[in-house]
Amino acid sequence: MNIFEELGGKNSVFKCKKFLDHRFLPDNLPHREDQIKSVAKYWVEALNNVAPPDVTVYGKTGTGKTAVAKFAKKQLDQISKEKNVNIRVEYIRCTDFTTEYQVIARLCQQMGQDVPYRGWTKAEVINAFRNLFKKNVFGNDLILIIILDEIDILLKNDGDGLLYTLTRTDNVSIASISNFVDFKQFIKPRVRSSLRDREIVFPPYNAQQLVDILQERSKLSFNDDVLHDEVIPLCAALAAKEEGDARYALDLLRTSGELADEKGTEVVYEEYVREAKDQIEHNKVTDIVMTLPSQQQKVLESLIYLTKRKEEITSGRLYDVYKDITKGDSVSYRRIFDFINELEMLGLISTKTVSRGRGKGRTNLITLQCDMVLLEDAMWIG
Repeated sequence: MNIFEELGGKNSVFKCKKFLDHRFLPDNLPHREDQIKSVAKYWVEALNNVAPPDVTVYGKTGTGKTAVAKFAKKQLDQISKEKNVNIRVEYIRCTDFTTEYQVIARLCQQMGQDVPYRGWTKAEVINAFRNLFKKNVFGNDLILIIILDEIDILLKNDGDGLLYTLTRTDNVSIASISNFVDFKQFIKPRVRSSLRDREIVFPPYNAQQLVDILQERSKLSFNDDVLHDEVIPLCAALAAKEEGDARYALDLLRTSGELADEKGTEVVYEEYVREAKDQIEHNKVTDIVMTLPSQQQKVLESLIYLTKRKEEITSGRLYDVYKDITKGDSVSYRRIFDFINELEMLGLISTKTVSRGRGKGRTNLITLQCDMVLLEDAMWIG
């Protein structure tokens, strides 16, 4: 028997797993109605052939930012076709397209203009992009809304050249999505002033809201009566502790079901959720640590050393230990601050500013945010 026929023929608790993928866009987004309306009230101007204001969406991972933007895009696409208004909404994930050239080339390709990802000058690509803004058969100008997801990645990698170009192109509106409120530190004042964006903040989901989301998805994903009563509440409670991360909640539920299939049981039990949590955390930390540059791994090794010794970890003390570990092959003290910020963004550490009292100034204290054994295992594997 073909191995895939053998595996495909096994009993499963699932009807269809795709509905538990965070990239799946449902017809209903529970507890994000207000945010959908906030986006829509700005984008509605496009229906009057007016470029909407720029919008910036903030929120932690898994708070529904991308889903809301795509939901609003889908609805605007639908009504603009019905009304014969020349509107395009294009989605760009900045982890895939990390430079101004790549993003503009991608936009051109999405809109039917054949532009290579390399080989042209930046000016040639920009001219090809701007040539797309012509009247359609109804005599209406093109209004283009560009969703830039995880824009902080692009800004950090390539600077604010893309925003400079887009804010100086007629009939373009930018919708920026970021997990970090301070991402505008990468935007120069002259560009920031022309952005003039409206800000929408997404709060974390609470446990009950996550229960509602999981219940809707579970009806689509699982066979009837296979989830133990405590499975969804536990997934929601664990995800609520992770800053209300719906992605994490969905991942927990899916992995719990997969564990049930592996064990050959017809019911997903509460204990599988806890196993799923350990498995997901292990995989996440391992993936992050293995892809860190060697110097950042050395910083992490220094943090583990100081944590084991139960020392108070300041940037100065960290740098001293780091220099000992690297044996002369070290970066500057200033560069260590960049490493600390990057490790904090990855969720491996946290920093807290404390006051030493009058005349003694303030200092940053650093603490590990995940299990030391898990970190050491991941570094050893790497």
